[in-house]
Order: sequence, then C-alpha cells, then structure tokens
Amino acid sequence: MKLTIKYFASIREQIGVAQEVIEIDAPQINLAELRAQLIARNPQTADALATARPVRVAVNHEMVAGAFVDTFAVRQDSEIAFFPPVTGG
Repeated sequence: MKLTIKYFASIREQIGVAQEVIEIDAPQINLAELRAQLIARNPQTADALATARPVRVAVNHEMVAGAFVDTFAVRQDSEIAFFPPVTGG
C-alpha cells in the first residue's frame, strides 16, 4: 500500500525531508507499527521519531490522540503527518 508521510517543524529538520511516499507490503498498518518501521530506517529518523519523544500524529488531516495513537489503522493512500509537541508563549 502507498502512504504519504509528512514531517513538520523540528522533526522535518532532523530527518531532512518534508514529505515522502512509501510503500508498505500490507493492506493496513497501525501507527505504532508504521512508526517502528520508520524508526528502523536510519539514525536521523530513529532520533526524530523515537518512541520516548512526544510526537503528535494526524491521519488524513485529523489528529489522532490518546489511547488510539498506537492502534489506529491506516490504509491505502492515507496521509500521515508527524508533529513535535507545540509550545506557545
């Protein structure tokens, strides 16, 4: 399945890319599995998306929050966006 992955702010800066299209050999994948696959690719992505870091996720322009983040399933042609936590002042 084809997925569009977008990275924002400090995550984009660490990875060095704003957007990519990836192929996953499965009809669906949950966000925890997707994040683990991305983390396994290289040290920059591993650091930017480390599970110990608070990273916000949106699927098809809808924020996924709380207990659903790890188990939320994405399907063909989904757009997944990763954001660092936002602070204001």
